[in-house]
Amino acid sequence: MSGAHKYPTISFRISPKEREEIEANIFASGMKKKDYFVRSCIYSRVCVVGKKETVYQIEKQLQKMENRLVELAEQVNNKEPGVTSEEIRELRETYEVMLKAILWMLDGARYLWEDKGNSPDSGNC
Repeated sequence: MSGAHKYPTISFRISPKEREEIEANIFASGMKKKDYFVRSCIYSRVCVVGKKETVYQIEKQLQKMENRLVELAEQVNNKEPGVTSEEIRELRETYEVMLKAILWMLDGARYLWEDKGNSPDSGNC
């Protein structure tokens, strides 16, 4: 029977802000959405183990954020009317969410550069 799924689907509604935060956490974790949701729901925590690919994606995202901030700073310094306060507010909120997710992921990996005798014991592991 084509098109039929073996297991049921779980769905729920969230606000745009909640979705943005969840998507940022998924991005920072480097996991597939399904894996992130399952681990989060079953274990109430998600353990993130950094991979090169994830770090490169995060680095790329941070570079894009920095480039956009430099552009905005130049526009403001040159008094160009190209950016509105609403755009700046939305950008700030988006960047806060992404940076929060990246810090969450790094917090889970801090055991890598701290005392080698400690095991992961953070909010995401």
